[in-house]
Amino acid sequence: MADRLKKAAVWLGLVSDNDYVEPEPGTDDVTEQVMDRGEEPRRPASATVTELETRRPAKDHQRMADISRIITVHPRTYNEARTIGENFRDGVPVIMNLSDMEDSDAKRLVDFSAGLIFGLRGSIERITSKVFLLSPHNVTVSVEDKERLAGGFFNQS
Repeated sequence: MADRLKKAAVWLGLVSDNDYVEPEPGTDDVTEQVMDRGEEPRRPASATVTELETRRPAKDHQRMADISRIITVHPRTYNEARTIGENFRDGVPVIMNLSDMEDSDAKRLVDFSAGLIFGLRGSIERITSKVFLLSPHNVTVSVEDKERLAGGFFNQS
């Protein structure tokens, strides 16, 4: 069985033909055959492992959002999606006020935000018809803060 896997690896190009030693009929151990010929069996080369750089420590617990830390963005074009994405990726809740945008660009930005929410496991809530709150997965915005956002400053209906 192992011989078939090795042949398949050679055929797929995962292993070079030079690294593959054909077993003699009747034996399964390639190492014995190599040593019988007086050759040293090849040892796998040691690999260096480089640790990935982390941007910020991961936090497993949910924390309540500090309302002063919520970013409010008033985009005028779709090009400002990067600002929304960068802040959200850094764990900051984002309020998108799309009232200054044309409907076609606003729909594109909502689609972008939906993908952002899905990819980073966050949540999106509609505050008014053109205002949305994007919350990262590890941040919970309290009910009082949501009411404050919807009731006073962003009441545009």
